[in-house]
Amino acid sequence: MKLSDDLTWRGLIKDKTFDDNSWLDEPKVFYHGVDASADSLTIGNLAALMLARRLVDGGWKAVLLVGGATSLIGDPGGKESERPLQPRDEIVKNTAAIKAQITKLFAGQEFILVDNYDWFSGIGYLDFLRDVGKHFSMTELMQRDFVNARMGEQGSGISYAEFSYSLIQGYDYWELYKKHQTVLQIGGSDQWGNMLSGVALIRKKEAKEAHALSMPLVVDKTTGNKFGKTEAGAVWLDSSKTSPTQFYQFWVNSSDEDVEGYLKIFSLLPKEQVEQIIVDHQTNQSDRKAQVALAEAMTKLVHGTQEGSSASGVTKYLTSQVSIGDATAEDLSEIREQLPAVRAAVGSSIIDALVKSGLAQSNSDARRLLASGAIYTNGQNVSRENFEAGDFKNNRLLLRRGKAYKDSALVELE
Repeated sequence: MKLSDDLTWRGLIKDKTFDDNSWLDEPKVFYHGVDASADSLTIGNLAALMLARRLVDGGWKAVLLVGGATSLIGDPGGKESERPLQPRDEIVKNTAAIKAQITKLFAGQEFILVDNYDWFSGIGYLDFLRDVGKHFSMTELMQRDFVNARMGEQGSGISYAEFSYSLIQGYDYWELYKKHQTVLQIGGSDQWGNMLSGVALIRKKEAKEAHALSMPLVVDKTTGNKFGKTEAGAVWLDSSKTSPTQFYQFWVNSSDEDVEGYLKIFSLLPKEQVEQIIVDHQTNQSDRKAQVALAEAMTKLVHGTQEGSSASGVTKYLTSQVSIGDATAEDLSEIREQLPAVRAAVGSSIIDALVKSGLAQSNSDARRLLASGAIYTNGQNVSRENFEAGDFKNNRLLLRRGKAYKDSALVELE
């Protein structure tokens, strides 16, 4: 399959400056940039990075940029108010951490990794105004979506620093065009205006054509919210912020409405395999084969094969596919990190355990949950109010409220 056909099938093409998608089938040099305002990427960054991986697999040369300079200003796109400026030493630390994550994601691939602070640190303000600012009209910049949003009636206003962000990113593209013959920038659709700044600057400074390609922003179809956020906040690629098991569980909890799109966008699985997974999934959705395939593929990609297998194993205990009584010491340690743990005795109150673990707000709430059939021990529905000896295997059981296994607790014999 041609690269352009594959990207179209995966739904990765939204806006573009080239007329025919077949332009993508002749490999050249592209770049993609990521922010360094945090010390880890999130799964929100993964969509564009997976598009970058597919371009590399299609023969393109990649220049991957970490914004050590632009992060000192902060991208105003999608922000209702201006972010506090971060100190330079914090951005340096973040940049190093993100470079390491990108290197891991692109292991075995050929790419160039750059930091835009390397060239911006030597540019004077007057030189920037003459070389870049001169080529952009205020009329053009005022039409940008992020400016309109912040300057509107309900907006918080925008500082000159943030207003200039688009020109700074445009300069990046020009710099990479000169150094690496970069002729394509990719990113999310929220970056479209910034990408056009680079396209315009190259045309005006070099009298050459360069292009931009945006992909649709990924949205959770069941909630309508931007992809990648949970009740607990962002899902990070750094295992110290989001454990591999939590990462796995995010993907395996994908809805039936979302999972096919996620497999196409995020996994590196080929078209034929994705299509077969979806056929199998639609035959019996309760088995959640598509979600499991997605979770395994993404966890192994980001955290490695060993961590991916471990996360898969722990999740089998949490879903009661395997008895939690059979958990290894290593898996049990991971489970204790994921779930609240309480002590109980044979004959003691399930109601007390529900309240102590936070699965119920009060005794009356716990009784209501039991009466409505919403409580499970080891995956089996229970309506009685006391634990029995048969509930425990190797002195432990899994207590769950409702269908979602994230609402579970580990109960261990005293």
